[in-house]
Amino acid sequence: MRGKGIHYDTGMFVLGTHSRPTFDPGVVEQEIRIIAEDLHCNAIRVVGDDPDRIDVAARCAAAAGLRVWYSPFPCEMTNRQMLPFFVDCAERAERLRQDGADVVLVTGCELSRFARGYLPGDTFAERVPVLAGPGREAALQGVPDRVNAFLGEVVDAVRPVFGGLVTYASNPLDGVDWSPFDIVGLDAFRGLRNAATYREDLRREFAHGKPVAILEVGCCTFRGAGDYGGAGWYVAMEPDGVTLKSGLVRDEGEQVRYIDDLMPVFDEEGVDSVFWFSFIAGRSPHRTQGGPDLDMASYSIVKLLDEKHGIPSPARAYPDLPWEPKEAFHALAGRYAALK
Repeated sequence: MRGKGIHYDTGMFVLGTHSRPTFDPGVVEQEIRIIAEDLHCNAIRVVGDDPDRIDVAARCAAAAGLRVWYSPFPCEMTNRQMLPFFVDCAERAERLRQDGADVVLVTGCELSRFARGYLPGDTFAERVPVLAGPGREAALQGVPDRVNAFLGEVVDAVRPVFGGLVTYASNPLDGVDWSPFDIVGLDAFRGLRNAATYREDLRREFAHGKPVAILEVGCCTFRGAGDYGGAGWYVAMEPDGVTLKSGLVRDEGEQVRYIDDLMPVFDEEGVDSVFWFSFIAGRSPHRTQGGPDLDMASYSIVKLLDEKHGIPSPARAYPDLPWEPKEAFHALAGRYAALK
C-alpha cells in the first residue's frame, strides 16, 4: 500500500451548518504535523468547500512531507456553479505542484448525493431520505449518465490547468466511467448491506487497469455502527439531523474493529492508497455529562472536547489542542507504522 492517509476536513456547509466553524491556521499546522509524525501518514486528503482553506491545509501538508490529495467538495452546488469552482481549485493545486509538492486532484465527491440536480431535493437533508424510500429506483434513473456527462466536462476543464493525476471520490450510485481519470477513487464503506460481497466488489474495480484508492472508509463511534458503514450518522441522528437518538452506547472499540477488519483486505487486494474517514468532526463534541455525546455519531478518530465538560489538562495527550485521540487513532497509527 503506497498511500497511508487520512481524510482531513477544512470545513463545508452541509445539513444547514458548517462542519468546521473554527479554522485556525496555527491549529491546522499542528494537526497536520501530528498526522505526519504521530499517525504515521504519508498522504492526506484535504477536503472542503473554501479554496482558501484547502490551500492553507494543503501547503501545511506539503511542508510536512505528505502527498496531498487536493479535494474540493462542493455541497448543494449546481453543475454551472461547480465547474468554475473546480477550475479555480485545479489552478491552485497546480501552483502547489509547481512549488514541488506531490499533488493529486480529486474533482468532487459523490455528486449524485451532494450536488443539486441529480436526485430530488434542494438540500442533502432532503435527498438522503429519497434513497431510503420507495421512490429510490425511480429517482436513480439516468443518474450515472448525468454524473458521467458532467465529470467529462470537469476533466476536460481541469486538465489544461493541472498537470498531475486526477481522480474523483465516487459512490456506487454514481456509476462512474473511469476512462477520463488516472486513479479509480472509491468511498468504500462496508456495512451489513454489502459485507458479503465487499471484497469481490473491490476486486472488480481493478479491471479498469488503473490504481485504486479508497478515499473514504470508516464508521461511527457507537456500538454496532460498523453494521451501517457510511449510513451510521443517519442511523444515529433524529430526522432533523442535529439531535442524537437515545439508547446509543458509546464504543470506541467499534472503530478499531472496523480498521482491523478492513486494513488486511486493502493490503491483500493491492489498494494503492487509503484515507480513513475522518480525522476530526468539528461540530460533534464528546461529552461525558452536561449534554448529548454527539461524537458517537461522528467518524472522526479524535474526539472534539466540550469546553465545559472536557478532560482535565494534566491527563491530555495534546493539551494545546481542542481534542484528544480515540482508540482508533492509536490503532490506525500502529497499522500505518507497521506498513513498509
